[in-house]
Order: sequence, then structure tokens, then C-alpha cells
Amino acid sequence: QVQLVESGGGLVQAGGSLRLSCATPGRTWDTYALGWFRQAPGKEQNFVAVISGTGTTTYYEESVQGRFTISRDNAKHTVNLQMNGLKPEDTAVYYCAARRGPIATTDRQDFVYWGQGTQVTVSS
Repeated sequence: QVQLVESGGGLVQAGGSLRLSCATPGRTWDTYALGWFRQAPGKEQNFVAVISGTGTTTYYEESVQGRFTISRDNAKHTVNLQMNGLKPEDTAVYYCAARRGPIATTDRQDFVYWGQGTQVTVSS
């Protein structure tokens, strides 16, 4: 069982920044692709960003491209999501997820391990 623990959510004004982190204490996970998904109130959970096991491949949802950056530190067992230029429509619960296998994919069905989620609220 892979346990994912997110941190870094909060309340920020539009145009501000937040950095989300996700950790798996005590586990080597460079064989796992890691992703972030989000779910706004009353909406489906959607893909945000993903990074491959080696960290060489990343994909982003179109609306966050150029504003969000996903990165990973395999030595520290963490994956981060730097979010700049936040907009009210970015308000959601953000989830960290891991899939078995190092290849980055955007389909949430491929991810088998999930964190508990962290709230991000962007005020206008």
C-alpha cells in the first residue's frame, strides 16, 4: 500500500501563488508516475499535471499550462505542484496520485494510489 500525504493548500488572492507537496514516507517511488488532479464543488475530478518516474516527461491540463509546474524529488520521495498566477476558477480540492509504472499518463483510471486531498481557494 502506498500512502500519499499532501500539504500546502490554503486561501490566496487571485494572481497569487501556492506550492503543493505530496510525500510518501519511507518508500522509493521512482518507478511510479505521479500526478495531480482536482475537483471543484459540484464537478468531476479532473487531471491537472503529471510527471514520469524519471522526471523527464510532464503533461499539463491546458488551462494551467504556463502557470503550474510539477516537479519531483525521488531522493526525498516528494512531488510538488508550484501554482502561480492563480485564478478563482482554480479553486478546488487538489489530490496527489500515483500509478504503477513510470510512464506519465493523464487518465485518472491509471492511478491507483490517492492522497486525501488539500483545499485550494482563490479569492477574486
